Amino acid sequence: MWKYVVGAVFSITVLAGAQQPKPASTLRAVLLQELRETHNQKNWFVSEKEAVAGLTPEQAAWSDGKNHSVGQLVQHLNYWNATNLARLQKHQPERTAGNNDETFTFAAKQWQPTLKQFDQTMDEVEAFVQSRDEATLETIAPTIALMAQHNAYHIGEMVTSRKKQGSWNPELGVK
Repeated sequence: MWKYVVGAVFSITVLAGAQQPKPASTLRAVLLQELRETHNQKNWFVSEKEAVAGLTPEQAAWSDGKNHSVGQLVQHLNYWNATNLARLQKHQPERTAGNNDETFTFAAKQWQPTLKQFDQTMDEVEAFVQSRDEATLETIAPTIALMAQHNAYHIGEMVTSRKKQGSWNPELGVK
């Protein structure tokens, strides 16, 4: 008899727990999740960390002749992420490109510094979001969301380029 009572109580407890509303996400948490999932935390799609994992400088510089190389794409993201961060911080961007094509400049010997710059800039953007008050977050949220979307778009191109090149490891993809 007790085993039926215990089983019934357990079932009710599990159902009640499942029906409890989850705490609402804060704007800060959502923005940080968007940034981290394009930086170094794989979730619904691979992050930049997985998209470039194991890539040699020569592979990073490879292009099919029609599309940008992975290195060019990372360099492009470096430019725009740093530029947007400077603007959010109310600073003058380090440099201003005459046109967007200039943001894709890359040479194989730049690969490691390019990767380091991506991580550093993304760490700084995440720290910036972490340190802002709610009113500021509401103001900057559209820019942060667009930065994450821009990163995700080009990360998809990186994976596509690696697949064309034959250097993509499917184990790095989302399961």
